[in-house]
Amino acid sequence: MDAIFLAHVEALRPKLDALLAMQPVKPSLLPKDMPKAGVYLFSEGGEYLYVGRSNDIRGRIGRHSLPGATHRMAAFAFRLARHATGRLHATYKRGEGSRAALMLEPEFAHAFLKSKARIREMELRFVEEADPVRQALLEVYVALAVKAKHNDFDNH
Repeated sequence: MDAIFLAHVEALRPKLDALLAMQPVKPSLLPKDMPKAGVYLFSEGGEYLYVGRSNDIRGRIGRHSLPGATHRMAAFAFRLARHATGRLHATYKRGEGSRAALMLEPEFAHAFLKSKARIREMELRFVEEADPVRQALLEVYVALAVKAKHNDFDNH
């Protein structure tokens, strides 16, 4: 294995351990002292649900969960709303089934609002990682290691 890549990979396990050892917080009650960049993990009732990464964790958590976050900002909430309504097939063409069209459906729009509220009450953990390569690798590693239910890494 390439030495540079191996060095990145060897840094992943300690970050995973630190992430899982963190006392979870509520997304609605973020601490003042938290890393700017890194990887975050949402869980609920002991089940790991979603892993993400950001160079602005605080802002990204808000975009996942704040009441005014749009369907373009709150990807995890949108995914939860898809599951809640059974609208699992994604399309990236304009018209029926598109994100914008789904948001015009009252049932889906309500599920999306409920999903953002649900996220605000989830458990959240995060770990600092500023290096963009390690951040990307760590996101995938954590999602696989904890079997995060809503990370599939499928191309769109």
